[in-house]
Amino acid sequence: MKTPTKIKHITPYAIFLSIISIILPSCRHKDIEFEDVPLQEVEVVFDWSKSPDADPASMALWLFYDPSESADSTLRYDFNNNKGGEIKIPYGSFSGLAHSSDNSDWAHFRKTEDIETFEIFTREIYNLPSSGLKTRGIPKAQDAEDETMVETPKKIWNGRNDNMSLRKGETKKTLVFYPEEVTCEYTVDIIDIQNLSSIDGNSADATLSGMSGGFMFGKGESSDTRHTLTFIVTKDRDNNSLHGEFLTFGESPKTRNPHKLGLYLFMTDGNKYFYSFDVSNQIYDAPDPKHVHIVVSGLSLPEPIVGGGGFVPDVNDWESVDIDLKM
Repeated sequence: MKTPTKIKHITPYAIFLSIISIILPSCRHKDIEFEDVPLQEVEVVFDWSKSPDADPASMALWLFYDPSESADSTLRYDFNNNKGGEIKIPYGSFSGLAHSSDNSDWAHFRKTEDIETFEIFTREIYNLPSSGLKTRGIPKAQDAEDETMVETPKKIWNGRNDNMSLRKGETKKTLVFYPEEVTCEYTVDIIDIQNLSSIDGNSADATLSGMSGGFMFGKGESSDTRHTLTFIVTKDRDNNSLHGEFLTFGESPKTRNPHKLGLYLFMTDGNKYFYSFDVSNQIYDAPDPKHVHIVVSGLSLPEPIVGGGGFVPDVNDWESVDIDLKM
């Protein structure tokens, strides 16, 4: 089992946290060495029995020390593998979070000083991913006009371990974490489309409203927020359909928000259409909330206007169509 080669964002006390976050935000250390802070070597193990197919390349470990025993402290260790290794930690009582850290440029964190408030979230986007169209001023689904558009997350795994401690005199200690996948897999199929060929290009922008914008690692649940996710759907000419796949943090755990599937279409004659479908029930009633399949059937697109052609993607002259789905 390899020893982690690098440790970053190490904050054993509140004062040190403030100083190091300002002065050395990107500094990386091979060991933790602080005056008057005794440390002991322990073994960290990431057990993947709950996610046997997972294979992240690296892991991050956060330890949250009991403030009744020491000053407020949050420590982070980085591992260049998914098995674990040896680290040096202070004595005391603590809880821990372990999450995959590779392929995580999309990930943002906030309120990391407390395990109960620790949250991962995705950033707001200002251009749709397929067309590059600016998100400000474009039509949105009813009930989603005030929602922030955000990017979808990528796969990430997380595990929590509580009531851990290291006492003086202990020479052999193992910290075990059981990471599980945090994200949910969503697929969208818009089938039996009439006049699919009238859509310009091979892909289009789509959105799904009313979704959580983050995940509370410590609580193990989606954030109680309401955002619109943006993703791409691609043409399947053989089946007259559009297909999209993306990951989400799921629904808010406290509120059943309405969910609207939005579709932004640029047509070959230069016209622009925004279609909106209420898919709330398909999400509410999904047999497996971790794997949700949304289906829209029978979309009829207008035939291209003869002599039309060419367009400039802007926010003007959208025609919005709100469609009630027949279940």
